[in-house]
Amino acid sequence: MYKYPKKFPFRLATTSFIYPDRIVPNVVKLGSFFDEIELLLFESNPFIVKDNINGSKIVEVLPSKEEIKELKELSKKFDLTYNIHLPVDISLTDSSKSLRLESIETVKQILALCEPLNPTTYTLHLDFNINGDNPQNNIKLEIWREYVKESLQLLSSSLSDPSIISIETLNYPFEYIGDIVESCKMSVCIDAGHLIKYGYSIEKIFAKYKAIVPIIHLHGVEFPSLKDHQALNKTPSHILAPTINILKNFKGVVSLELFNYKNLSDSLRFLNTFFE
Repeated sequence: MYKYPKKFPFRLATTSFIYPDRIVPNVVKLGSFFDEIELLLFESNPFIVKDNINGSKIVEVLPSKEEIKELKELSKKFDLTYNIHLPVDISLTDSSKSLRLESIETVKQILALCEPLNPTTYTLHLDFNINGDNPQNNIKLEIWREYVKESLQLLSSSLSDPSIISIETLNYPFEYIGDIVESCKMSVCIDAGHLIKYGYSIEKIFAKYKAIVPIIHLHGVEFPSLKDHQALNKTPSHILAPTINILKNFKGVVSLELFNYKNLSDSLRFLNTFFE
């Protein structure tokens, strides 16, 4: 992989799953080419793998303390920083309060585990499962907002610096929760690919929240299927243009949120054409 000159105004990152392996081997292969690596901790619960020869074994999905030590050493070796994508198998907006509280504890445990890495931010999903135009959905939305408010207030009150948590733009208007995120003094992770996929304006969101946006997730959206996390060149240039215009003056982290080498390589070449 070619290492591009430091000509981007932002810090360039990509994910820890470009190669089908655990986090440390990915950082070893990618660390010298990027300013930062997005550590994907998508799952929080161990799973069991059945082996007819050796029997079943439990596979841990979160990094061990030893792996955290390795990652810290690699950050020094490559002059590299990290950001953490928190698990997507937890939900701070579940209808069950016990599950919401359990999810908050999982987040706190991961923050403690990863603290030695001094991440630039921890990205958090807030699930939204209200669909359709039923008038009852207005009531459901307010209930969901209460879950969001309660969970974020509990989480933020346990943190010395709540801004270390970045709430990601997903498949719903960010205005549903923007006031709660700000009141809890948290940050915003703008996922440009999600905004393109679901038809929201990155210009409006960035204009409103740019002071609290430490990271932008960048990936292509293939048309007309709207499949996301593809190479950037899959997105029509006129649709991607507003995002590129914002990136030209963005000083935070831009993470190419991709999951294989070809999409990453194609995206790097494509991105490079805008920053000659």
